[in-house]
Amino acid sequence: MADCNKTLRELYQYLDGHLTEDDRSHIQHHLDDCSPCLEAFDFEAELRTVVRNRCTDQVPDALRNRIAQAIEAEG
Repeated sequence: MADCNKTLRELYQYLDGHLTEDDRSHIQHHLDDCSPCLEAFDFEAELRTVVRNRCTDQVPDALRNRIAQAIEAEG
């Protein structure tokens, strides 16, 4: 169970490629042997693909500028 908790905690870093090779290897071996964690991985990977493919709207320049000005005013 500890491996499952660690794997699920580090799943986003794994998907983003932000882990060391040793950590990636450990998680990959765990995913190979643990179907519940592999299902969670598959779900998150598919969700990222859907979001990346569906969320392609561009923010209007006027809105982008207003947001940037609001951020600068707060900083």
